[in-house]
Amino acid sequence: MQQYLLVYNRRRGEIIRHSRFRAAGPALAARFAAEREFRHEPDIEVVVLGADSWESLKYTHARYFKGVQELAKAALRREVRTT
Repeated sequence: MQQYLLVYNRRRGEIIRHSRFRAAGPALAARFAAEREFRHEPDIEVVVLGADSWESLKYTHARYFKGVQELAKAALRREVRTT
């Protein structure tokens, strides 16, 4: 499983930096460095996520890759199917 570091700007709704790692240790070190770098920016979220591939990550953590409108449409489609 790959480890992916994402630096996400919540206000803009976009990933501003990403990196792939083969092991958790280096990924976490990069995360801590990014958290220090962005510690004074409240709109920045720094995460490390595990996935088999970038495409899998886009599916399992769509909120980082899709805009608010896309997410709302997807949620409404799910709601319609369950009612």
